[in-house]
Amino acid sequence: MKQIKYLIQFVFIYSLFIIFKLIGLKLASTLSSKIAILIGPFFRSKRLISSNILKAFPNLSQNEINIISKNMWSNYGRILSEYVFIKDIRKSKIKNIINVEGQEILEKIKEDNKPVIFISGHFNNFELMAMHIEQSGINLAAVYRPLNNIFLNFLMEKIRKKYICKNQIKKGLSGTRELIKCFKNNISVALMIDQRVSQGIKSNFFGQAALTTTIPAQFVKKYNCTIVPVYIERKNNINFKITIHKPLKYKEDDTIENITLKLNILLEKMICENPDQWIWSHNRWK
Repeated sequence: MKQIKYLIQFVFIYSLFIIFKLIGLKLASTLSSKIAILIGPFFRSKRLISSNILKAFPNLSQNEINIISKNMWSNYGRILSEYVFIKDIRKSKIKNIINVEGQEILEKIKEDNKPVIFISGHFNNFELMAMHIEQSGINLAAVYRPLNNIFLNFLMEKIRKKYICKNQIKKGLSGTRELIKCFKNNISVALMIDQRVSQGIKSNFFGQAALTTTIPAQFVKKYNCTIVPVYIERKNNINFKITIHKPLKYKEDDTIENITLKLNILLEKMICENPDQWIWSHNRWK
């Protein structure tokens, strides 16, 4: 029964992709935004989203929560439409889509020729961050979680490997081993650290304990590696600003727990910049 459901979802989304391609990015972005606002709440619990937002911002009114939720679904929709045009975005056939602050940091990383860990969260079209880093000439591998829908996952993996980042590492135990192998082979890694993990530590996140990955902290302690935060902001419907932050510095006596907490605090600051541009539908505090 589940496979039939997944197949119906795939046919629906693939049909949308065909329509999006015909009408162009601007119209597709607007249409997909409106569709996601209408049907998004049927795919994720409205109660969970509201609860998550309240955990982070306990003083918000219900109206303010609804606005953040609505804008989040709008962003979901725009991301969906942008996958159709990712080839054109990568090849700069659509002009002035991405503005970058901190490009000189990427150039320095490329010049040093040493692997680093780029960390971020699921902000806006987060795929564009890995795409831009790889386009800047940095040998990169991106860690991802396969979609539950096997039909959609096949399509998305194909898009990711061809146009976003050719080296894709599946999240999980085998993925961690692959990540270490990449790092030892001088390949930098892009890692999303904002979601719940099965193996990690409880670390404070917006005032509450949340299972958090320790991979970046472990790499700092074991390999003395550099961590570079990256953030992407949607400036308007189809324009983005990517910010490459300065590499983080840690003391020799910083523990894995301390480093992990500091990264969570950094994520909080990123989320607070544009609360409606983060994905609140994930059960982060489960």
